Amino acid sequence: MDDLYRDYILEHYRRPHNFGVLDAPTASYEGSNPLCGDRITMMLGVEDGVVRDVAFTGRGCAISQASASLLTDEIKGKPVAEVEKMTPDDLLDLIGIEISPARLKCALLSLDTVAHALADDAARKAEESELAGSAAGGSAADPVVDSAGAAGAS
Repeated sequence: MDDLYRDYILEHYRRPHNFGVLDAPTASYEGSNPLCGDRITMMLGVEDGVVRDVAFTGRGCAISQASASLLTDEIKGKPVAEVEKMTPDDLLDLIGIEISPARLKCALLSLDTVAHALADDAARKAEESELAGSAAGGSAADPVVDSAGAAGAS
């Protein structure tokens, strides 16, 4: 049975699904494992709270690249909230083979990279929302000018 899973991993390594670049990703992050040199850039196209499109680029060992391929298949079409709840065990179940402690960081690089991409996207949206709110309503520290032209505190 292990041979079947090893072939499955090698197939995702040799012919990774969703490998490439998204033209206009809404979320993107480059993750790396400095211990072995694996690098993955995950790009997500999020629309209405759903991962509509996903792609990755990178280089590294078979485990890191196959993990990214499997993860992209898994998250495409899922709500962001569901993707954010994915655990390392969820990804290891997708991979389906025993991963040694030395290779665990390789296997989980894609999940960590997706988590960073979504967190950065959420932070960007919160900042944009805050800026839009302050531009529309002003700040409590802005002086209020009465009809006579006198400035006062709001």
